[in-house]
Amino acid sequence: MAFQGAFMPLRTLLVIGCLTAVVQGDDSAPEEPEISADERAHWAYLPLAGNSAPAVANPAWCRSPIDRFLLADLERRGLSPAGEAEAATLLRRATFDLTGLPPTPDELAAYLNDPAADRYERAVDRLLASPAYAERWAQHWLDVARYADTDGFEFDAPRPNAWRYRDWVVGAVGADMPYAEFVRLQIAGDLIAPDDPAALIATGFLLCGPDMPDINLAEERRHTFLNDLTSTVGQAFIGLQMGCAACHDHKFDPISQHDFYRLRAYFEPCELFREQPAPSLTEQAAVAEFEQRRADRWKEIEREKSRLTADDAEAHADAIAALAQELDALKKSPAPAITMARSVRQQPRTEPARFYTRGDFRRPGPEVPPAPPRIAVPPSPDLETLPPADRVELADWFADPENRLASRVIANRLWQHHFGRGLNDTENDFGFMGGSPAQPELLDWLARELHRQGGSWKALHRLIMTSSAYRLSSRPDGADDDGWRRLVENDPDNRRLGRRGLRRLDAESLRDAMLAVAGRLNDERGGPGVRPPLPTEVAGTLLRDQWEVTPGAGQHDRRSLYLFVRRNLRFPLFEAFDRPDTNFSCPRRYESITAPQALALLNSEFTWECAAGAAQRIRRESLGAQSRDHIDFACRLILGRPANDDDVATLAGEPDLTVVCAALLNSSEFLYVD
Repeated sequence: MAFQGAFMPLRTLLVIGCLTAVVQGDDSAPEEPEISADERAHWAYLPLAGNSAPAVANPAWCRSPIDRFLLADLERRGLSPAGEAEAATLLRRATFDLTGLPPTPDELAAYLNDPAADRYERAVDRLLASPAYAERWAQHWLDVARYADTDGFEFDAPRPNAWRYRDWVVGAVGADMPYAEFVRLQIAGDLIAPDDPAALIATGFLLCGPDMPDINLAEERRHTFLNDLTSTVGQAFIGLQMGCAACHDHKFDPISQHDFYRLRAYFEPCELFREQPAPSLTEQAAVAEFEQRRADRWKEIEREKSRLTADDAEAHADAIAALAQELDALKKSPAPAITMARSVRQQPRTEPARFYTRGDFRRPGPEVPPAPPRIAVPPSPDLETLPPADRVELADWFADPENRLASRVIANRLWQHHFGRGLNDTENDFGFMGGSPAQPELLDWLARELHRQGGSWKALHRLIMTSSAYRLSSRPDGADDDGWRRLVENDPDNRRLGRRGLRRLDAESLRDAMLAVAGRLNDERGGPGVRPPLPTEVAGTLLRDQWEVTPGAGQHDRRSLYLFVRRNLRFPLFEAFDRPDTNFSCPRRYESITAPQALALLNSEFTWECAAGAAQRIRRESLGAQSRDHIDFACRLILGRPANDDDVATLAGEPDLTVVCAALLNSSEFLYVD
């Protein structure tokens, strides 16, 4: 066929395209590519190293094996770590890390006046035992799970019982639930403990994602939801971007479309879109008692009706009619209310799981068996011949200490929230397009150590936070300026962790800290999401039912974890300070620097209310009445340290304590954790 010019006519292109679609349009699955030895050699796919901490030239600096790994890395480069942070700085760092709240003036004074050598270790133990710890670390997991109280999309309908999953996470974290159990219950709690309401609620993890109930085709809705769920499970537990393989083989990682639909097959039997009963033991007893009373009364009425009918039905017509009405009322009488939860239920498998050509729900292809991604397991026989598996087996595989990906992912997440980023700094992506850890041996050691500690998050927190590496200063102390200069020049991004990096407070910690210093923070725990009043300029743009303010001013000062999470409307302060989009799994929050942040802190009514509350506390609680006394207490309250001469010189000329407090709340020292 000859063509004039360099380009094929559009009409011919369309004809060829249509013919190609007809020829290649069958729904048979494409051949699955083999995984090469080079692909299996990627660091994240290798077995966990069974390494011990290396020898170092300066063992006296090391408080834990963690320090040996990091110091050996620095020494190989001719570098030395920075000095240790000051006592007040370290207490503030640890308190925000574990609780998301500032230390109180009393806690600061007790710590600074404690002469014991183990005062810091005891402070860490106290913080780990605090209920605020559970709330802080639950939020980290909820970011990964995409927790929200609404569906998202156009109508963004509320989910009345979604909060039960949030509260379950808080309870599990506070109780230091072993990580294996934490994983297993979220993946398959309904199968592992079908009579345990908490286990049913735990499966709310699988239902956290956005949903479109008003979509025209129920089949499309289910297909889209399952794809999204499969993608999130892959990111959350094994750090693989499975969602990229829903329509085609992954372009960079050895994850095929077959891998995606085999992982999705575990969830195919789930009933997804109906709230399930999850009654507590008290509710179960109340229902049983109600049913027994109703059954007993039913029998009494039937006996009385039979007696009256046999005696003289016509004479007792009114009494018989009354009994009939009572029977009818008994039928309609509602049982005591029971807890309902967003949880999954296993349904009998009626249709096999299938491969979907190009990810199109209208093009189901061949059957696929449930199986983990091939790259995440050792080479195995033909996956198509595997026996049927259910979510319990998947949960057990995620929780297996020898699961190299899952073990690295959770150890990396725990490390991340103490140092600002993971040892692998793409926390949801351990594949070829992700990062690689600067200290892979340390990551593997932490992964094994977590399992040696029985999956205890608190044990790993304690190990990390009592290390010398965690206690480093973020600034030179003047003792070794040349060493500091070489440290910064040779490791400007601080990947070797020879010094501490500054970290900005996240949105929730910022709001909670301001409420705390104002003496307003309501520490009530759990329950449905709270909706505080919105700024007038925001509230005026909403429909009537989009944000119904919760009654009771005290409720508006609850911790930020308990605020209602609307997918299509982030709380304004959270929007300014990088609260993540709950439509997607968020492994790490970004820290932007924008003008609206400064304006929100300086001009908002909330800031000035908190400043006024802090000023009242200073007048009431300060031990002295002089300006210097007030400034010292203000610095202890807001900045977490005693005032210095510069603070006094700068602030003493301002007679209005509210203005002083507002200035401190707007300072970088308050906004950042050193």
